[in-house]
Amino acid sequence: MPLIPEEPQIHESAQGPRATAAAGRPVPTPRPVPGPRTASSPRPGRPGPGPARPAPPVPRPPVAVPAAPSAGPASADPAENRSGAGSGQAARPQVQLIPAPADGAVDAAEEAVDLLLETGRAPGDVLVLTTGEQHPWAAHELSFGEAAYWAQLDAREDVFFADVTALDRAVARPVVVVAVNGGDDAELARRLPEALGKATALLIVCGDQQRVNGALGAGV
Repeated sequence: MPLIPEEPQIHESAQGPRATAAAGRPVPTPRPVPGPRTASSPRPGRPGPGPARPAPPVPRPPVAVPAAPSAGPASADPAENRSGAGSGQAARPQVQLIPAPADGAVDAAEEAVDLLLETGRAPGDVLVLTTGEQHPWAAHELSFGEAAYWAQLDAREDVFFADVTALDRAVARPVVVVAVNGGDDAELARRLPEALGKATALLIVCGDQQRVNGALGAGV
């Protein structure tokens, strides 16, 4: 009778590694770890991804400047400026003041823009004005010619920086941010109401609180 060879035995250790529960507990299912948040595209005048600018030691909370009471019923949409013919006075944009010295007004304005973008405001909704020295982005873009510079305002694809004296060429945007980094009181009293007229939802002014309140009080 022929001999039947024995079948090879399969040992338990040949089945591959097994996860062993520690201290009698089941091995938890690993959860996906979110990766780092993708850096947003740099705004005009800002460098690309790199070391973040240190936050100021003391935050500057916006101080709301009270607006004149409206003669008609409140508008259902504060983000729009309506002429309201036959329905009372036109809706006014909100006004906020961020106290800042003249040499820190541009930084305060950029921080305000950062907050606007982080909270969902579209870049093309924001116009930034300076009352003194031009913002570095505006000075750089103007070196390529005024036609190309102003075309970017019309395109409404990004935050636009301009000198407050060029307000007659600027079109209205939902948010206007003014950095009071220069100019005398008489010029400021004339330009801030003009800037308010270009904002359909919100005007943010970064500068000396006394000067700003005096200018807005004289023209609003």
